[in-house]
Amino acid sequence: MNEFLGKFLVWRVKYVGNKNFVLIISGLVGLLAGLAAVSLKESVHYIQHILSVGAQNFNMLITIIYPLVGILLTVFLTHVILKIKLGHGIPDILFTIAKKSGIIERHKTFSSMLSSFLTVGFGGSVGLEAPIVVTGSAIGSNIAQAMSLNYRQRTLLIGCGAAGAISAIFNSPVAGVLFAIELILSEVTIASFIPLLISSVFGYLVSMTLSGKEMLFFFTLKDPFTAYDVPFYMVFGVVCGFVALYFTRVITSMEGWLKNKLKGTWERALLGGLALVGVIFIFPPLYGEGYDTVKALLNGNEHFMLDKSYFFNDFSSVGVILLFSLGIVLFKPIATALTGGSGGSSGTFGPAMVVGGVSGFLFAKLTNLVFWGETISTSNFTLVGMCGVMAAVLRAPLTGIFLIAEVTSGYTLFVPLMLVAAIAYSTISYFEKYSLYTKSLIEKGDLIKDDKDRQVLSLIHLNQIIEKDLLTIHPEARLGDLAGLVKVSKRNIFPVVDEHEKLVGIVTLDDIREIMFDKESQESINVATLMHPAPASVSSFESMESVMRKFECSGAWNLPVIDEGKYVGLVSKSRIFNAYRKKLVRQSRELSNSY
Repeated sequence: MNEFLGKFLVWRVKYVGNKNFVLIISGLVGLLAGLAAVSLKESVHYIQHILSVGAQNFNMLITIIYPLVGILLTVFLTHVILKIKLGHGIPDILFTIAKKSGIIERHKTFSSMLSSFLTVGFGGSVGLEAPIVVTGSAIGSNIAQAMSLNYRQRTLLIGCGAAGAISAIFNSPVAGVLFAIELILSEVTIASFIPLLISSVFGYLVSMTLSGKEMLFFFTLKDPFTAYDVPFYMVFGVVCGFVALYFTRVITSMEGWLKNKLKGTWERALLGGLALVGVIFIFPPLYGEGYDTVKALLNGNEHFMLDKSYFFNDFSSVGVILLFSLGIVLFKPIATALTGGSGGSSGTFGPAMVVGGVSGFLFAKLTNLVFWGETISTSNFTLVGMCGVMAAVLRAPLTGIFLIAEVTSGYTLFVPLMLVAAIAYSTISYFEKYSLYTKSLIEKGDLIKDDKDRQVLSLIHLNQIIEKDLLTIHPEARLGDLAGLVKVSKRNIFPVVDEHEKLVGIVTLDDIREIMFDKESQESINVATLMHPAPASVSSFESMESVMRKFECSGAWNLPVIDEGKYVGLVSKSRIFNAYRKKLVRQSRELSNSY
């Protein structure tokens, strides 16, 4: 196989140019991402149907246990069979692009699908979108690696995989392209659109061929948009921003709490799964993705939410429906955090849309109650709410706008979609600078936005440029011993290290130049009396941004590297600048040979 691939690559270099080859590969990536998306979507819906039929034959009450079973099966699959960590979907992709040269592990071409199949298929309160995006991106990365493509081409194909996956799962090719641009790719040229378009189209064609019009949700608009509705949409945009803020902070804080308080994998899975079961018992619409609830609300079947409730199914008053809707808005993020934090395969894309849809329904119903009549369209606000909350949570307004426009087969709501997405985005940005996907990465220095110099620096790994050829000396050694090292050393810096490999100081050639050859001084003066403390130290695991900040603050040209209290080596400004220059040259070369 390797021999055949080698011959193919030689033939490709001779007869197919880089740009044309990337175009061909982008179509293949879109095709495979589309197949993966359709396979996951159909298999999840099939197992949900099987479990539902089984519950009807026995006792519907057992359905609330399914999510716990799904989480335990997912943890068993990932930790016992595959022995991997699931990660956090899209943030992992961004980290891989920023820190791992776009090289995604091969197991992610199938592991995210398998874990999502178990988690969502058994009723976990998360979406399919993030796992399928990870799968599509992994397909793109691994094909790029097999074809010996460079970093920029790998990154582009990762974006192609994401575009094809979103296009296939929603039958929305334009939204697929915009998703890749807004969330995955930090740099996009006009020419880069072409591979993204090809991949997205192929993903859409696969989905349309195999699934037809069946998609996660589809709706034909019934009510028109009028200028009279604009003030209501403006107010609703602010509401969407605050709902997205609540959604983001609940997910972040709750997943962090589960991780910090429940250290054991199985303990976290069991207790988190039981908590999820309790939430779903009170609010059954939180079972699974939640798109069934959105479909029911769009079709005017608002009592659908109460049908499976063990407490409210006998009630049908407007007040109960509104309170129950508010409960879904408040508890859906909690259920999503419990699913992901306890070990399930998590995705926040779908839950954000569901929360937005229910928020739109709730806003429209309350407005109509206040104004005594059908003042605004409930279905329109449900759709626009999906766009507004998703755009604010993901910080992807264009994706939200075109996704809803495409799934409604028209652009009747284009103006309110734009208005609500913009206002919701601005509202959440006032309180949260970064998105749910990028916040932790940016705070750790693993992802840098909108600063080209810092982006290039972030690609340099400190442990690759540490200088370990410096000769060390013990603090109790004599000046004569140090003079002997000076004769054989090519450097003018000598780290002073004790018997425990701990750095206690530094001696430079300037420190001993005047007395180095004095016989009496060589025998009487200890190195400990000549050394001076290092101005600062760094760790080999430290971000390059932090390292450069220490160079700037200390004014030093060289800094020691200390790991776990032990001296490792030295890092110099000149070595960093040289690595920086090489990265720039390499990027320029790759850019000229690719899209």
